[in-house]
Amino acid sequence: MFRHMNPEIVIRSETDADASAITEVTIAAFKTLEISNNTEQFIIQALRAAKALAVSLVAEVDGRVVGHIAFSPVSISDGTRIWYGLGPVSVLPEYQRRGIGKALIEEGLRRLKKLGAGGCCLVGHPQYYRKFGFENVGGLVYEGVPQEAFFALSFDGHFPKGEVVFHEAFEADGGQGAAANG
Repeated sequence: MFRHMNPEIVIRSETDADASAITEVTIAAFKTLEISNNTEQFIIQALRAAKALAVSLVAEVDGRVVGHIAFSPVSISDGTRIWYGLGPVSVLPEYQRRGIGKALIEEGLRRLKKLGAGGCCLVGHPQYYRKFGFENVGGLVYEGVPQEAFFALSFDGHFPKGEVVFHEAFEADGGQGAAANG
């Protein structure tokens, strides 16, 4: 059943004061996902510490942070520049399926375009991200991830070819081992 987005949802840039709330939202959102190594909060903290959060947005309902999305630069082996990775994106479980994740993704992509980005890529659920225009692109790969779970969206009609490398912060794990993209 489709629910319209609650009109009290506010999407805005993160502030320093949001850091602990973002950590809490991220932990809660990924806690029960089998695909997660539960390291997403460490990835966001490492991206923030490295000043690699090109776009970092929160969703608020009644003044409470209930969602977050991060975009950070990626490297592509063919030398294509100004591409970004989406992730992690998190919404508190009790606020999921209300359009909050969709609103975060759409606003994030809009802001990337304003920055002059060429495109965005991500690792994610095949049925979900296609509705935003993401597609599996032959010749563009992320090592260790099945092609059907790796997506790209070009803003200028050009898709790079080669291997994508996410920021080194995606290796952050709080001492737990290898991290998942989320």
